[in-house]
Amino acid sequence: MTQSAVTASAIRAKLGTYTDPYLAQTLAAAKAIGDVTVHAEAVSIGLTFGFPVGGYAAELRLALQSHLEPELAGARVDLILKADIIAHAVQKTLKPLANVKNVVAVASGKGGVGKSTTAANLALAWAAQGARVGLLDADIYGPSQPLMMGLSGRKPEIADGKHLTPLRAYGVEVMSIGFMIDAEQPMAWRGPMVTQALTQLLGETSWGELDYLVVDMPPGTGDIQLTLAQRVPVSGAVIVTTPQDIALLDARKGLKMFEKVEVRVLGVVENMSVHVCSNCGHVEHVFGSGGGARMAEQYGVQLLGELPLDIRIREDADGGAPTVVAEPDSPRALAYFQMARRTAARLATLNKDYSRMFPKITVEAT
Repeated sequence: MTQSAVTASAIRAKLGTYTDPYLAQTLAAAKAIGDVTVHAEAVSIGLTFGFPVGGYAAELRLALQSHLEPELAGARVDLILKADIIAHAVQKTLKPLANVKNVVAVASGKGGVGKSTTAANLALAWAAQGARVGLLDADIYGPSQPLMMGLSGRKPEIADGKHLTPLRAYGVEVMSIGFMIDAEQPMAWRGPMVTQALTQLLGETSWGELDYLVVDMPPGTGDIQLTLAQRVPVSGAVIVTTPQDIALLDARKGLKMFEKVEVRVLGVVENMSVHVCSNCGHVEHVFGSGGGARMAEQYGVQLLGELPLDIRIREDADGGAPTVVAEPDSPRALAYFQMARRTAARLATLNKDYSRMFPKITVEAT
């Protein structure tokens, strides 16, 4: 190949027509294209995305090599990927958290659908892909993140007499009411006590500079969930369901609840979607099939992922090392990584939080 056979302008024009499968936008529309440089045997392409890009280069390079083939004249594609994760708008009545760019609520209309496991693996997948991530366990009545994140028995420190220092696990900052109570102690609290405790956990924790704070919401759509959705400044919500009709019925209620309080729903995650027998490889849809896709289509949101029903996912979580960190190269973990990238990419297409661009003005009496 000679350099004259390939031009940067031709590469850039063709590159702009490529539709990224996670963003569902062309690279031109996403304003992702940076420097394009033609070398002797390769074309170097710089791309910047609004979501974590760790682990994405190999997949994207193969796709772009094929997409650009007519213009490459036999040259190879070299990619330089960067992430520019920005803050996105929250409810109009709330102010975003100072150190947190995006709060993402993970919710379900009912318990038992794997919401907490999904939330933990989502947070860990984002961290593994290069983002700065926190995880708030907002399930007061059944806090499970201390066990799942391998932090059982640990207590957070109080740095300045008021603010709690979150614990860390696998590169993620973690806070939970479970750190402050005995594991066997029942939480016999009424709604106002629960919401006060959670708003304190959220606001009085010394979170670091985070790209994402994943909030593992309590299951259901009652007063507690509604109040939290009104008080927590959320950039987007993820609805977790199973394909089962009864779960989908409650998941729809959860989706409508977020719409009511002007929280944008990023999409639906269908958990326990399919079971593959570990002995014979037989594929079985234990809880039905296609329910998450039908719900996403009905409400005009994205199907973010279809996660498997696998005993090893349960074993990993119970063992304090969720699948994303316990078996990161497994097909099970791949499903979580792809779900996490779709979720972050969907959030990246939403409105930016412009309030952070203006200086804070303080008026003092003299």
